[in-house]
Amino acid sequence: MSCPVQFTSDLSGRSGGGGCWVVDETQQYSAAEMERMMKVQDVLLKAMAKKITWWSAAEILGVTDRTMRRWRERIEKDGYSGLADRRKGKPSAQRIPLATIEKVLGLYKETYYDLNIRHFHEKLQDEHEIRLSYTWVQKALQGAGLVAKRHKRGPHRRRRPRRVMPGMLLHIDGSKHRWLNDDRWYDLIVILDDATSEIYYAQLVEEESTRTVMAGLREVIENKGLFCALYSDRGSHFFVTVKEGEKVDKDRLTQVGRAMKELGVKMIAAYSPQARGRSERSFGTWQGRLPQELRLAGIHSVEGANGFLREKYIEEFNGKFSVPAEEKGTAFRRTGRSDLNWIFSIQTERVVGKDNTVAIRERMWQIDKTRFRYSLAGTTVTIHEHLDENVSIRYGPHVVGHFDRHGNKLGPGTAPERRGKGGSMEAGENRKQVSTGSHTPLEISPKSRDSHFPTAPTTASVFSKRKAKAKNKTKAAA
Repeated sequence: MSCPVQFTSDLSGRSGGGGCWVVDETQQYSAAEMERMMKVQDVLLKAMAKKITWWSAAEILGVTDRTMRRWRERIEKDGYSGLADRRKGKPSAQRIPLATIEKVLGLYKETYYDLNIRHFHEKLQDEHEIRLSYTWVQKALQGAGLVAKRHKRGPHRRRRPRRVMPGMLLHIDGSKHRWLNDDRWYDLIVILDDATSEIYYAQLVEEESTRTVMAGLREVIENKGLFCALYSDRGSHFFVTVKEGEKVDKDRLTQVGRAMKELGVKMIAAYSPQARGRSERSFGTWQGRLPQELRLAGIHSVEGANGFLREKYIEEFNGKFSVPAEEKGTAFRRTGRSDLNWIFSIQTERVVGKDNTVAIRERMWQIDKTRFRYSLAGTTVTIHEHLDENVSIRYGPHVVGHFDRHGNKLGPGTAPERRGKGGSMEAGENRKQVSTGSHTPLEISPKSRDSHFPTAPTTASVFSKRKAKAKNKTKAAA
């Protein structure tokens, strides 16, 4: 039993001829609402004709039996118009006051104009105690034309599972941006944990380079300990790529690669930005928050920004975006190495000239005479350019020269210590403890003139002392 929808000017709501209900033509209905009303009418008519049960009708319409009874009463009382949504034309009980809307839009236009929506939503709650849903704030800003709508996302990609414990895998990367809200560009170097997304290091530098990367890695190792693996892009300070687009050459180590190998840390190269998506998404958050936080704090220098990061913002950032690890415990291990100043240095081998000098590009250093060798001319030495821009020159385990950034010779007490897994021995002139862990030790036979080498007495000398004592006793007896 069914009938088409009929329009009439009769407002009584009574059924028309043939058992069909009439609808008020003065009331306007959308196409979706008309379709819904027709579906409900068709199901109700079948239930009233005993073709289906009321329970089945409620299941078909996806409502409860109580709602079905109400609809039956409304259609009997008001006719077809009784099926319309009665909320139409009435203000929502969840509507936001106009004063609040004006305040939110005014705050964004005047104070928080360069914050992203999520950041602005947090500021509303934390700073102004305005508690609105994120979706409402997003639609309000987009509707007012203050924020552009985001483009549709790209193709679906499968996310790589996180490591289960901190210290198993660390990400390192740099992002060039106008962090100080002016025309100056700086690189932000960030080191984060794959398991928790916790930030261990974040500093602004002029440019991402071997020195700045080494400084970050050394600080993390000193504060947290040694980790298992390091994940990075294929930058020239991380890997050597013989031909563009091909795999990296793992046999040819860069300065960073050499330092990581010496510490037993595995390096993993990423071959696309999507492969290191976790760090890329983190940088999206940094770019959407750090410049605004620096502006609100009134910071306009690199030194001030780095201090702000160390003292406040890294901890605040971790509190918002770090996640708990899947398993308890940590893969970090405290290092017993005290020679990090040597490991995290730019090392270059040079042959000493006949005048006992070595040079790198336009810089030249004079090596003084040593006690363990008459001259170092023709030998190969290693020049260590430290992160503090001082320079040390080593011949095997011996430190034969130590200079400041201007080339001035430094005193014996200023040379860095070298202690490692290979043991330690005293250096020639400055008598500093150095390690043979990464350099081949010199095989120098102990002699009486090498008084700076602590040596045990030889067997021959022991026998000679015994013979002397025996002669003395014989003379005394005689």
